[in-house]
Amino acid sequence: MEKGWDEKRVRQIIDLLGSEYPNAKTALHFINPLELLVATVLSAQCTDERVNKVTRDLFRKYRSAGDYAGVDLAELEDDIRPTGFFRNKAKAIKGFSAELVEKFNGKVPDNLEDLVSLSGIGRKTANLVLGEIFGIPGIVVDTHVLRVSRLIGLTKNTDPTKVEFDLMEVVPKDQWIRFSNLLILHGRSICIARKPRHGECKIVDLCDEGIWWKEEVRSNS
Repeated sequence: MEKGWDEKRVRQIIDLLGSEYPNAKTALHFINPLELLVATVLSAQCTDERVNKVTRDLFRKYRSAGDYAGVDLAELEDDIRPTGFFRNKAKAIKGFSAELVEKFNGKVPDNLEDLVSLSGIGRKTANLVLGEIFGIPGIVVDTHVLRVSRLIGLTKNTDPTKVEFDLMEVVPKDQWIRFSNLLILHGRSICIARKPRHGECKIVDLCDEGIWWKEEVRSNS
């Protein structure tokens, strides 16, 4: 597809999905940058609902990067055990927390370069924190955004960073944060990986996969 057509499609997709999900935002609960950073790490291979249950107590216990950096690893592992992969997650949280204390006076930096310099923090997490906390535009490419944007036909890449750059070319910059949230919600509720609900999809006519599905339905009817 030509870039101009993709830009037109994106504007229509934002309008349609914006009407479907008017309050599109991250489902993770947080009140400051550190909490969002921790919650995002915990959300890997775990539902946001379960993460929010765990962080309800976790955020009362750990108030600062120094708290996470200083706690015994086994204790932190036990605190986050319900989120799964708790050993790797605890190690990551302690690691970047120690770096925040050492390099940034315990504060979460407000720029991409410094954020991705932290252990275990990639562009996806960095863009989420920058967008939700600091209002700095960025496209968050999680599994839903990667999959749905490929199905729509906005990218052919499978590498999250390449997908991010492809989307940056066709999504208006002031919509980067919103677009990511819209695709995430759509990927969870309608464009489900195991069985997409094409018949209920508001953007079926703007999606390469959806157009193919409609043609298949017509040919089999």
